[in-house]
Amino acid sequence: MADKKTVEAVKKALEESKKLNRKFKQNIDVVINLKNINLKDAKNRIDEEIILPHSRGRESKIAIFASGELAHKAKNHVDLLIKPEDIEDLAGDKKKFKKIVDEHDFFIAEAPLMPTIGKTLGVVLGPRGKMPKPVPPQIDITSIVKNLRNTIKLRSKADKTFHAIAGKEEMDKEHIAENIDAIIKRLESKLERGRMNIGSVYVKTTMGPSVRII
Repeated sequence: MADKKTVEAVKKALEESKKLNRKFKQNIDVVINLKNINLKDAKNRIDEEIILPHSRGRESKIAIFASGELAHKAKNHVDLLIKPEDIEDLAGDKKKFKKIVDEHDFFIAEAPLMPTIGKTLGVVLGPRGKMPKPVPPQIDITSIVKNLRNTIKLRSKADKTFHAIAGKEEMDKEHIAENIDAIIKRLESKLERGRMNIGSVYVKTTMGPSVRII
């Protein structure tokens, strides 16, 4: 069950959003402000993947680098299959690959391909926090993809203010609130002083005003 304060904040954010009469379905974003933490030191930065209890309102888009049997098994489960012979072409067309990276939320890679990917495409994937998750060639990819479909990235880089997607405005407000509580709980577990390192947390729709939770 979601925290009552979180539910009320989500409800208010949704009500404010309705006044705007937007023509598209907006995301529900969580805006986080940290305090008393040095994010210039990379070890203090937040870089987490969180499986939301009620999904993000749309499934994450997933691409895989794979060959042989893994490629055959994965092609019906992922949004994009990138074969080893495609890697060199993509490395030579950074504009095309940047578009692919921006359009996909997560990347998976057959473990033996990781050194090649890192050397040729890491310059695009790394800064965006989308280096592939390595998997053995013989793995059953189904459960990994299923989990990633409902996963979000919580990533601060060097900024004390950052955000994450908690759902879509058409979702049940209780479900959105439970997603937000899951994000806050994971965040607290990764901070040296837990909630004491959180300055504030807000919820907002894409175009709507922010409503404070913490």
